[in-house]
Amino acid sequence: MWPFVFLQSWMQTASAVMGLALDAQSVVNLRLMGLAGLRPSPRGECWRMIQEKPQAFWAAGLAWQKALLAGGDWHAQTQAATRPLARKARSNHRRLARR
Repeated sequence: MWPFVFLQSWMQTASAVMGLALDAQSVVNLRLMGLAGLRPSPRGECWRMIQEKPQAFWAAGLAWQKALLAGGDWHAQTQAATRPLARKARSNHRRLARR
């Protein structure tokens, strides 16, 4: 029973991190195309991408610390840390892809 539980938690964590990586890469591509003039880009996008990172990483660190202090296993800690970053990357992707 134990290997299957471990494998299931590992797969959930890996898919969450992979989703974050794909959303983050698509946001980078959309922003670079906007900066190069290949697609319309919202005003102030350069400043926005600089200003949002400290807030997102602060939220991720705080969520990780809460999961750590609550006694969560590595799966719960990783999920808690990636959730704020994934939420921000997903919202950026949706916002930039609409244009």
